[in-house]
Amino acid sequence: MTLSIKDLTAILDATCFGENESVVIDAISIDSRSLQNSKNTLFFTIVGPNNNGHDYIESLINKGVTAFVVSDIPSNLLGKAVFLKVTNTLEALQKVAAFYRSLFHFPIIGVTGSNGKTIVKEWLNFLLSPNYNIIKSPKSYNSQVGVPLSVLGINEYHNLGIFEAGISTTNEMCKLEPIIQPTIGILTNIGSAHDEGFSSMGEKIKEKLKLFANVSVLIYNKNKTIDAFINPKIKTFSWSSRDDNSDVFISIKKRQSHSILSVKYKSEQFEVEIPFLDSASIENAIQCLMAMLYLGSDYDTISTRMALLYPIEMRLKVKTGINSTMLIDDSYSSDFQSLKIALDFLESQRQFKKKTLILSDIFQSGLSVEELYSKVSQMIISNKINRVIAIGTTISSFKNKFPNCIAFSATSEFISHFNSIDFHDETILIKGSTMFQFEKIVALLEQKKHETVLEINLNAISHNLTFYKSKLQPATKLMVMVKAFSYGNGGFEIAKLLEYHKVDYLGVAFADEGIALKSAGISLPIMVMNPEISSFSAIVQHQLEPEIYSIKGLNAFLQVVKQHKLHQYPIHIKIDTGMHRLGFEAENLSELIAILMNNPAVKVQSILSHLATSDNQNDQTFALEQIALFEKLSTALIKNLGYVPIRHILNTSGISNFKENQYDMVRLGIGLYGVSNDPEEQKQLENVGTLKSVISQIRIIEAGESVGYSRRFIANESTKIATIPIGYADGISRQWGNGVGFVTINHQKAPIVGSICMDMLIVNCTGIDCFEGDQVEIFGTNPTIVHLSSALQTIPYEIMTSISQRVKRIFYRE
Repeated sequence: MTLSIKDLTAILDATCFGENESVVIDAISIDSRSLQNSKNTLFFTIVGPNNNGHDYIESLINKGVTAFVVSDIPSNLLGKAVFLKVTNTLEALQKVAAFYRSLFHFPIIGVTGSNGKTIVKEWLNFLLSPNYNIIKSPKSYNSQVGVPLSVLGINEYHNLGIFEAGISTTNEMCKLEPIIQPTIGILTNIGSAHDEGFSSMGEKIKEKLKLFANVSVLIYNKNKTIDAFINPKIKTFSWSSRDDNSDVFISIKKRQSHSILSVKYKSEQFEVEIPFLDSASIENAIQCLMAMLYLGSDYDTISTRMALLYPIEMRLKVKTGINSTMLIDDSYSSDFQSLKIALDFLESQRQFKKKTLILSDIFQSGLSVEELYSKVSQMIISNKINRVIAIGTTISSFKNKFPNCIAFSATSEFISHFNSIDFHDETILIKGSTMFQFEKIVALLEQKKHETVLEINLNAISHNLTFYKSKLQPATKLMVMVKAFSYGNGGFEIAKLLEYHKVDYLGVAFADEGIALKSAGISLPIMVMNPEISSFSAIVQHQLEPEIYSIKGLNAFLQVVKQHKLHQYPIHIKIDTGMHRLGFEAENLSELIAILMNNPAVKVQSILSHLATSDNQNDQTFALEQIALFEKLSTALIKNLGYVPIRHILNTSGISNFKENQYDMVRLGIGLYGVSNDPEEQKQLENVGTLKSVISQIRIIEAGESVGYSRRFIANESTKIATIPIGYADGISRQWGNGVGFVTINHQKAPIVGSICMDMLIVNCTGIDCFEGDQVEIFGTNPTIVHLSSALQTIPYEIMTSISQRVKRIFYRE
């Protein structure tokens, strides 16, 4: 904005005191602490209940500010600056903003409600920014002061505005409506916020609706309470998940990690996936969807962009950083208006003299890039930033405008150079657009928190799945075992990945595992391998498919199926070929056939058996005998059934060692999780799970001093020991203690000393350069699960499935 004192005097109907011909205003301020105040700033001396802007006039004059809007002129300052005297300085600020808004004629979206205003505004900015140059309220600037400051950020390059308005009592919205002058209205959820400012819910609704007095359309969630207060002259565009009379009807289906919106609009229907489950986020997302529909976005664009919505962090977070630094985390947005706010916040929270700004490319400024980065440069210099780290191709080309600037084209490039950049005794503002993933920078700079986690590499799972798929014949189906919490790695997250990779079946041990997956939204068919008779009704209810291994179990399941009047319900017949755990034997076959032939209520989906020695490459005799018996018994069963079910007998080891016996399907188990019995094959697999913790405490013990219960370790010399917050309650075997096992700290082995306790273990870290808070690897790449299980004379399955569910699982992609 650029306004002359003469223009402002007329707009405000103010009395001007002082020389004003040469003063040109290009910035408005109400904060005396801002380092961005300059000779071209017009300062409004707002009078609040606890603060009076007039008190700071003299100090601002000393800093170079030359123009003020006041309701009273300090007598000792008359003649030292230009003063525009008005009755009420807040109303004057609002009047200037309303006049300035009237100079622009592009669409303005006004958002109000009790909850969700800022979320809707930020999401709309994200969704619509590819098509518009948007001006929006920075942060949650929605008050009597925040709204005018937001609107004053408009420039001639913008072609869409999104402003939110918040009120706490009556007679406030009538002041904000002329400032925003919305052409499109969005009414978000009406809740209990600020109830104390209104005599009733009806009064609150009426007050909020005043924002939309002159809109071309009002978007809202249709309900009778709000309908009663809407002016019938206002055109509405309503949505509902209950009322068929709304303009848009939306059905909502919740899955484990996302929701599916089935949108019926006019005579057409389409689906939108959003990555949220809570009702508030779903409602806010629908408001955005409605705005996109109204503005003419096509269905594919709506679906594609809304799937990318992300949680909005609405606060600037202050965090303790590494090397005596303080972080200000504003890593989710980068626009010109919010940069001003963040820089002011940096100054207010600054702990160290040195100030570093990590800044990404700035979007949606409405300015040419040359003008934008010139203004950014002025702002940074005004705020006395000592160092700028610029990330992005555009901002990098203007690095010469910034003090002590290091430039990188992308976040990944910065991360690769991270260790060569010194961060020490400084306050660091991290401000970047979501697309730059500055949360990774925050993670690098934030002081590490003490916690034990099992990190699950989803890329490694995909790699291992592809490895075993490469061993299969084109027509061979694939069942993946996700029993026992996916071998201790986590249930739904891995099942979801497998569903994405289009495996044919999932296998679980018990019904409750399958129910959890189905309830979470997994749609793949799931076989329950060890169903209890008491679980049959639940299996049917959740459309699971039981493995049937006895006449008693078959009759019990048939009774349940008949009670539910089901037809051809899928079951899986287990044949015992030598494992002698579960399954029909040869002498049961005729009775089994007789029952199945006369029961159309069920259909044999598959016939299976299990190899006992598939991992023994030195002697395949028994395995081949099992396969021969399976061939004989399954063939006889198929002949009498009159149709051909799927057949499968191979597990992970069988896939590699008995390729010619894949039948119709194979079952992939522990191989998916990066473990093979074949040392050569093991080299081809990627590690999936890494169990990590941190050092809680480091101390020195002298010769003769002991560690832990029963004094099972006594130092022979001065020894540095570290306590790690993980123990046998987390799944670490006590047999791994007392010098048998080790952990890895900074790529070096640290032997476990003394007994492993319930919640902690202690290691000898003498000679290792380490500190409290440093990361510790319990198992993963060193030691591997294979090494650990061998040392404990057990199998990897036991190690993996022993990790307690109190250990947090973190799923990540490289």
